[in-house]
Amino acid sequence: MKKISSYIARYWYYYLFAIACMVTAIALDMMYPMITKRIVNEVFVGGNMEILPTLLLTIVLIGIGRSVFGYYKEFTFDKASSKIGAEMRKDLFCHIQGLSMDYFGKTNTGELMARVKDDIDHIWNALGYVGMLIIEVIIHVASVLYCMFTLDWKLTFIPLAFMILCGAVAIIMERKLDAVYEEISEENANLTTVAEENLAGVRTVKAFAREEFEIEKFLSHNKRYYDLNIRQSKTLVRYYPIFQFVSVLLPVTMTICGGLEVMKGQMDIGSLVAYVEYSRNCTWPMEMLGWLTNDLSSAIASRKKIARIYENTSHVLEKETPVELDHVDGNICFDHVSFSIEGNQILDDISFELEPGKTLGIMGATGSGKSSIVNLLQRFYDTDKGSVSIDHVDVKNLKLEQIRSNISVVMQDVFLFSDTIEENIKMGQRKTLPIEEIRNAADHAQASGFIEKMEEQYETVVGERGVGLSGGQKQRISIARALAKHSPILVLDDSTSALDMETEHEIQKTLNELKGTTKMIIAHRISAVRHADEIIYLENGKIAERGTHEELLAKKGLYYETYMAQYGSAMQLSS
Repeated sequence: MKKISSYIARYWYYYLFAIACMVTAIALDMMYPMITKRIVNEVFVGGNMEILPTLLLTIVLIGIGRSVFGYYKEFTFDKASSKIGAEMRKDLFCHIQGLSMDYFGKTNTGELMARVKDDIDHIWNALGYVGMLIIEVIIHVASVLYCMFTLDWKLTFIPLAFMILCGAVAIIMERKLDAVYEEISEENANLTTVAEENLAGVRTVKAFAREEFEIEKFLSHNKRYYDLNIRQSKTLVRYYPIFQFVSVLLPVTMTICGGLEVMKGQMDIGSLVAYVEYSRNCTWPMEMLGWLTNDLSSAIASRKKIARIYENTSHVLEKETPVELDHVDGNICFDHVSFSIEGNQILDDISFELEPGKTLGIMGATGSGKSSIVNLLQRFYDTDKGSVSIDHVDVKNLKLEQIRSNISVVMQDVFLFSDTIEENIKMGQRKTLPIEEIRNAADHAQASGFIEKMEEQYETVVGERGVGLSGGQKQRISIARALAKHSPILVLDDSTSALDMETEHEIQKTLNELKGTTKMIIAHRISAVRHADEIIYLENGKIAERGTHEELLAKKGLYYETYMAQYGSAMQLSS
């Protein structure tokens, strides 16, 4: 993670200008009591009314100058913090995007959303308005103490003692708040996760009549979040009155002590009035300390949470000088590949070679490792043993962008973005794909029929994750997206499971007509793989059988059993 100071250093001139405006505004503030002193001593006591208009005009000009410099101070701080906040969010998002799939397998989406949004906002706030006030409090207090010291150095020890007391209380409060904010930040992520999961899976919740259970689960996290915020409030309420009491007590104390000095003839009445005004200028920083400490603690806790994300690095690393092929033909080779996740063996000694333009069918029971082959091919994970190569080059040596841009994948879990159908199809070539290609891909995926019946056709906006479309419709749009990409390698991971037999047959005809495209078809249905050049049947992560459709039927093994389970009853009826 980049140090926050490195972000600040990038915009140092913004902060320098803002602080210069702040110092100027504070200097103008310090002039008010001195003018008041002259009005009291020279006008009211000395009777010199001639200088009163000039002094009043000076007060007006100081007020105007204070407003102008105050505006530029706040605007510049806001602009700098906005730029830094945007860059921090971009860097964090890019870092998350660069993490390997194993990280996302153990991290909740809601937690990441909380880090990218809420925690960055807390730091943004600390570098903007809160940071500005902290600097202003320091400069303001130092200036006030200096001016008070020039008027009466002995009395200045009184406000100094009050300030030291408030500073000590602020440090104690910050330490207590820091622990609370750690828990608040964590619970905020949990609450976001629960809400995000329930809203995304609302159909499942309703289908199983789990509304009451999910509401109770949400309320338990909501109660925990509420309790933590009450703990925060109790801490503030316990210490904040100290700052308020001091801010009220200080001017009164200075009035009494200064009055005694006037009675002894050691201070004139104008200096007393100026001194009391300066003491009032000490009160607002003391009142701000509680609030500033609160927000600063929140930002510190958020930074710790973000730092933990940066501690994670991708286990899939691209070489400094990766190989970049001039052209990808589509040859795929798995050479004695073994793969495990957290000690669980997924694939064991898998070997096959798929020549350009050929088709490989992969079958097997759920959990046999079929989808892991796709993940290794796209290099979402790296092998434990053996190698995966494209065009005879190990994928570990290839550029990641080239690997993934040359493979079109129709995933088992179809994901559609909350966007138009056109944008969802052209995702693979967002900038270059003309509408004719989109329509052609949809037609080959048997999707054009239902799309063109919609009122806005390809401009129809689908809901989040394709809400509003049937499972078969989503699958066909996903297939159209893969076909529109025109990649040399096409992978279909159980991509026709939600389609009727007739639609699947039409799509299979389209796939068979794709010449020059290497196809890897993962399926549970025999109909999806029967025309493949080779079929491998996985069992417990190993290749149990391999061959063509006819060869595997002749072996009367696992493939044959699957065939009979799917077609046996129909064969008996026909006989």
